[in-house]
Amino acid sequence: MSDFLAALGLALAIEGALYAMFPVTMKKMLLQVLAQPYSHMRIGGTLALAAGVGLLWLVRG
Repeated sequence: MSDFLAALGLALAIEGALYAMFPVTMKKMLLQVLAQPYSHMRIGGTLALAAGVGLLWLVRG
C-alpha cells in the first residue's frame, strides 16, 4: 500500500509541476484532448497502461 501511495504522490507532483510551469501549454493540450475521438483516447490509454505495466515488470522483476 505504501508503494501505491508513493506512486500516486509522485504522479500528482509531476502533474502539478507541469501545470505550475506551463499553464498555457497544459490548457492547450487539454483542449486538444477534448477534440480527440473516444477511440483515440482508448488506444492512448491502453498504450500508457501497457507501458506502465511493462516498466513495473522491468523494475520489480
